[in-house]
Amino acid sequence: MNPRAHAIKVGVKRGWTEFKLSLRAPDDLSFYLLWAGGLLVFLFLNRHSTVEGTGLSASVVALPGVLAAMIAFGAVVGPSYQLVLEREDGTLLRAKAAPFGLDSYVTGQVVYQFLGVLPMLVLLLVPPVFFLDGLVPRGAVGWLAVLGVVVLGTLAILPVGFIIGSLARKPSHVTTVAILPVMGIAAISGVFFPITAMWAWVQVVAQVFPVYWFGHALRWAFLPDGAGAFEAGGQWNLPGAFAVIVLWGLVGLVLSPRILGRMARRESGSAVEARKAERMQRVG
Repeated sequence: MNPRAHAIKVGVKRGWTEFKLSLRAPDDLSFYLLWAGGLLVFLFLNRHSTVEGTGLSASVVALPGVLAAMIAFGAVVGPSYQLVLEREDGTLLRAKAAPFGLDSYVTGQVVYQFLGVLPMLVLLLVPPVFFLDGLVPRGAVGWLAVLGVVVLGTLAILPVGFIIGSLARKPSHVTTVAILPVMGIAAISGVFFPITAMWAWVQVVAQVFPVYWFGHALRWAFLPDGAGAFEAGGQWNLPGAFAVIVLWGLVGLVLSPRILGRMARRESGSAVEARKAERMQRVG
């Protein structure tokens, strides 16, 4: 077998193994159940409430934004933290030393982070089917759009997480360079309230980033045609949404290997030991 193909195969197995282990880890299970449980309680309690002036269910309107935020936060913060931690403990250095080890490492991370989205997705989408009427009015086409946003959106944002993780020197830096910016972008992207409520120039800025388009495509799937009036431009633009998502993914695929490769070349045993000593000081 081709050495690179073998390395990628090993990476896929590693990602699958890490995902299975996470399903048995109490911390990960608590995260899934507590967050999903809290959101489901909110959706259930507000199922009969309506958004003023629209007649739309508050829960159905909120669900696309929740899913868009989940994709953005999960695909950026997860790999960022993972990369910083594994750079500290020497995992990345060991990957660098193996033939095509970096390819295997990145493949494993992509598989693990992508699979990590699925439990939350199932917990957030399956129960509402039973207590929210007309959840996806477009039927099978709507569900296909939801699946496409989750798959393509996660793959499009994962490279951003890798790039941030390669730039952050320690876990606390991820909060500054990943969590806060993502929260800011989500705030202007129509995730929490209609984008048309913001200034025109803010709407333009929001449309540069994929988070708005995640929510846009998901709202198209969950809401009726008339709800397009609350979108930028006053109408649905599903082809444009997927075009932006795919474009971000292609740019990320071009940039992230180069940045990760440059970071890996700087890795050395002395650098790992220095970071371990710094971490022990932080813990102590």
